[in-house]
Amino acid sequence: MDWKSLATTLFGSDHRIAQDGDFLHGTVEFDGAPLTVIGTTNHAPIGVRLALAQARAVLDAIENHPGRAILLMIDTQGQQLRRRDELLGINRAMAHLGMTIDLARRRGHRVLGLVYDQALSGGFITSGLIADACDALGAAEIRVMRIPAMARVTKLPEALLTRLSEVNPVFAPGVANYVAMGGVRAVWQGDLQDALRKALAEAPVEDLRARDGAARGGRRLAADIVRRVLEAA
Repeated sequence: MDWKSLATTLFGSDHRIAQDGDFLHGTVEFDGAPLTVIGTTNHAPIGVRLALAQARAVLDAIENHPGRAILLMIDTQGQQLRRRDELLGINRAMAHLGMTIDLARRRGHRVLGLVYDQALSGGFITSGLIADACDALGAAEIRVMRIPAMARVTKLPEALLTRLSEVNPVFAPGVANYVAMGGVRAVWQGDLQDALRKALAEAPVEDLRARDGAARGGRRLAADIVRRVLEAA
């Protein structure tokens, strides 16, 4: 679903979400309350400029609208693979974006990520995976790395990684696998307004991804390891 159709479905045709290139931003009314919307479109590669634009919008919401809920609309192909952005410090810009989202959460904003189209690699890690919770539309595509690329990085045969992906969601792309791992809390079906209403109402105040991954069988050890580390600290 394209962002305009989604916005109209959720907030009506008079929504006030603006598109500046690949950057989405605006304030909408939902169930009588204002909601800040920040996001990307066109399978956007997240470069320095786009990462900082999103971070600025998050900081503006923290400064000017304390406690207001924030919806991150996610459609990205990952970080911008360009020499210019590498020289400008794309790693620091994306880390800054993630830190602003974390700050918003700690300042009392409910931050919800929604993958409405595509979510890949670092562009997803520094947005939806840092939000209080991240949901997805059923037709969305989520992955960190394709199996051929994973094979080049790990030096493992593609055939082996393909077999592993059939039994272990950590190695496999797809919304269902990210639900199993706890990275995606829920898949929106049917009434999307009701799904958003429920998502905002049930946004957790702590990160439950490791716990959900253990309960769903997608990440069996992470929650226990986190607990043991915290107890040893």
